[in-house]
Amino acid sequence: MEVLRTENLTKEYGNGDNRVVALDHVSFSVEEGEFVTILGPSGSGKSTLLHLLGGVDRPTEGKVFIAGESIYDMKENKLTAFRRQKIGQVYQFYNLIPVLNVEENICLPVLLDHKKADRRFLGSLLKILKLEDRLTHLPSELSGGQQQRVAIGRAVINRPELILADEPTGNLDQKNSREIMGLFRKLNEVYGQTILLITHDRQIAKNSRRIIVIEDGKIVKEMRRQR
Repeated sequence: MEVLRTENLTKEYGNGDNRVVALDHVSFSVEEGEFVTILGPSGSGKSTLLHLLGGVDRPTEGKVFIAGESIYDMKENKLTAFRRQKIGQVYQFYNLIPVLNVEENICLPVLLDHKKADRRFLGSLLKILKLEDRLTHLPSELSGGQQQRVAIGRAVINRPELILADEPTGNLDQKNSREIMGLFRKLNEVYGQTILLITHDRQIAKNSRRIIVIEDGKIVKEMRRQR
């Protein structure tokens, strides 16, 4: 089943001589359970693409469908709720709430919908993330790798249709990078979570089975790997 589809996705900035095409008619799809990496150098358009897929920016042209719904046809309040419930996002710099502890940060998307977290699922997730003994710790009391695990937990707690990960190892050392990518692989292989990750690092890209290479705002190559 198709989880994500883009059609002629285009983003331009400026006008006339100052016009910059950051993304140029990009079309692709992601099936349920896939782990896909968007690979490209700085300035290639990959971050612009992720912002459009996550609904935090609007395209100049084109459409994005997630779980069969055209996200830019939604009104802003519906899109905000849709993003929270259907799209999990993981960032390079964690974006945790400093005054909330580990459990509160992970459960935040559920609490914003005025619901209670599934305690059984939360317990299972904390075990995978190796955070069972850190529940009451604040972000400032955690290492970078632990903070990124909290961010992954927050992205997964609603069991979203899609996880978008923006350079999730970019602020980590090699050991923590390997551990974080191991978590993504486990979420994909064991729990069937659909993941779209962007990176400039070819070694990180090799963790996924499908790699889409982007340069100058265009898809230039696609590769499938066997692990």
